[in-house]
Amino acid sequence: MADQSTPGTPAPSAPSAASAPKVPSPEASPDGASSDVSRKGVMSRRRLLGTAGATGLALGAAGAAVGYAAAPSTEKATPLASVGADAVMFHGKHQPGITTALQARGHLVAFDLAAGAGRREAAALLRRWSVTAERLMAGEAAGHEDTDVARDAGPSSLTVTFGFGHSFFARTGLEKRRPVALDPLPDFSSDHLDKARSDGDLWVQIGANDALVAFHALRAIQKDAGRAARVRWQMNGFNRSPGATTTPMTARNLMGQIDGTRNPKPSEQDFEGRVFVPASGDPDWMANGSYAVVRRIRMLLDDWEKLSGKAQEDVIGRKKSTGAPLSGGTETTAMDLDKTGADGNLIVPVNAHARITRPDQNGGAAMLRRPFSFHDGIDTDGVPDAGLLFVCWQADPVRGFVPVQRKLDRGDALSTFIRHESSGLFAVPGGAAEGEYVGQRLLEG
Repeated sequence: MADQSTPGTPAPSAPSAASAPKVPSPEASPDGASSDVSRKGVMSRRRLLGTAGATGLALGAAGAAVGYAAAPSTEKATPLASVGADAVMFHGKHQPGITTALQARGHLVAFDLAAGAGRREAAALLRRWSVTAERLMAGEAAGHEDTDVARDAGPSSLTVTFGFGHSFFARTGLEKRRPVALDPLPDFSSDHLDKARSDGDLWVQIGANDALVAFHALRAIQKDAGRAARVRWQMNGFNRSPGATTTPMTARNLMGQIDGTRNPKPSEQDFEGRVFVPASGDPDWMANGSYAVVRRIRMLLDDWEKLSGKAQEDVIGRKKSTGAPLSGGTETTAMDLDKTGADGNLIVPVNAHARITRPDQNGGAAMLRRPFSFHDGIDTDGVPDAGLLFVCWQADPVRGFVPVQRKLDRGDALSTFIRHESSGLFAVPGGAAEGEYVGQRLLEG
């Protein structure tokens, strides 16, 4: 759980309000293409930000409106700070929210199609969702009956990501187009799964660097579902806010550990092959897509916090303060699995979590972990209901998640202090091209 880092790093501390806003991130559109559209006379936030970034002017320097475009005002608008101004493109090769840097707030939601709803209703729903996601990610209001919850904010790095569960294909008569990689995950000995909070026909991941922006998107997506689908389960999470540390660093989880250092990185030559289905992949509608494994992992924090700092480090295999391997060096130093101490014992214990999860200890299996922490209060036993909303991305879960989890099942020291309480596996198709909606190649192919 703790030895594969989250993608990217948090942004440095936010500059003053007078700083020039950043142009939209190219994460979801490698060629930088964008759709600068104005709907019903409302200027697109993407267009507004792109113009400001290209000219080097801060928002408001030319009297531009902040948040949703509004009627002209005699008062000079206040520029957005960088956190609010950051935007991610909706259209592109891959869906947003996979390689996007971790956001401060997140919502994971699964839906089941309503009784009687099938392929036609699903296509209409994905079309509505895609339009709404594009608008909100550009900093615009939702298309109709907007709640105004995020009216004063910019895009705040909002991403909305869509996926299909195993059951979706039977509900829509598309069983023959269901990927083999979407076969149900095997049972693991560490599982204590709540079926009501697992799986689902459809899955949506929402992330943003502002809590109200994330909630606004959540409500818009739920309202768009209408009578076509109902919420099966919802989970809410968080991460450290951008700029909260003096320098960008790998995130910490609720155990206080630097959560992961060995994530595959986009700069690595084999990154695409590990995380995304190739353009020539099977089935064709999954080209440039990925598979998301979603697990709600309860951390037994009362038990964990009774351990000494040294005992906690032995469980993980890394220094709690810096994330460096116990064998020495810095966070990014390769772990020496054979190094022993004066007593002849291995410095990194044989059951340490970081040792067991290493790709070179699992036949090269790797996944891109992109989790959120959660805290849902105190449960009926009087202990914290808190932990990790584990989300990992891979081109094939049979080669990514499954072998690593099987290895962890056989003797991970961390397993004493965590409990897997829900699980889901979702096929996340590639990004929608301009004029398309997510999943169109499946639903209309």
